[in-house]
Amino acid sequence: MKLTLTAALLAGSALATAATACETTLRSADTHPEGYPTVVAVQEMGKMLEERTGGRLCIEVFPSAQLGEEKDTIEQTQFGVIDMLRVSMGPFNNIIEETQVVSLPYIFRSVDHMHHVMDGPVGDEILAAFGDHDLVGLAFYDGGSRSFYNSEKPITSMADLAGMKFRVMQSDIFVDMVSALGANATPLPYGEVYSSIQTGVIDGAENNWPSYESSGHFEVAKYYTLDQHLIVPEVLVMSKTSWDKLSPEDQEAVRQAAKDSVPLMREMWAEREAESEQKVLDAGVEVVTDIDKTPFIEAMKPVYEKHVTSDKLKDLVERIQATE
Repeated sequence: MKLTLTAALLAGSALATAATACETTLRSADTHPEGYPTVVAVQEMGKMLEERTGGRLCIEVFPSAQLGEEKDTIEQTQFGVIDMLRVSMGPFNNIIEETQVVSLPYIFRSVDHMHHVMDGPVGDEILAAFGDHDLVGLAFYDGGSRSFYNSEKPITSMADLAGMKFRVMQSDIFVDMVSALGANATPLPYGEVYSSIQTGVIDGAENNWPSYESSGHFEVAKYYTLDQHLIVPEVLVMSKTSWDKLSPEDQEAVRQAAKDSVPLMREMWAEREAESEQKVLDAGVEVVTDIDKTPFIEAMKPVYEKHVTSDKLKDLVERIQATE
């Protein structure tokens, strides 16, 4: 059944009202605001879960980083303080080796290629890797393609990046990527980016259309370059502590509801990307689309050499590149 964004939002509101009647309500964290595709997808997952378990299980989503920034919520989920978490893959790069591969610049040829990889055996293997870190990997969501934006000038080539300061997620791969392009990487929590650009602590950051728009970053960084250096999937995980409290039947219900929320999320994501792009263009942002990515891709060779060191990771890279 095709569920529109409006219908999904209404479903999410109904869920919030009904959550108090459930036997067990799982607390789920997200850094993004109410109405964002990842938030709505988890709310819809909760609705499916409530229906399928006869009210035994519900999900209450806490958007807008109400439970903390991503790094903090990962730790809280590992300890069982938070039951579920939708988070970018970047912050996991220094924790779970396998997540490094899908965070490599230009590892995916397109969004469709990323879907084929993450929906297949490689995706299953990466989800399973969370099990060694007090987490249960449930599903992958879309994070769009990430590109650079800044407050200083349009970036039309690699040379324009030289010496500029860009916020990145707290991930060694992201830091090394920016450094390899000749710019200076500044790891910062997502919630500090707006004020840091506004005050000149950094020149810009990198992200997808919806994040660039919903965060208001386009208001202070009016140059956006579609270099699309990263197509990093996002992940929905559950605390192993919370998971172990569920019966096998309810565990399967959670896993299936997470999987069933993915098509909805992808549909909403495509819709939201188009809306965000139009809003940003209407605000007068200068978008650079005609850019030769070849020098950017070639500059990533030392990043791959540094981070793809084990046979396990080399095998994953080869399998991703071989996926049609």
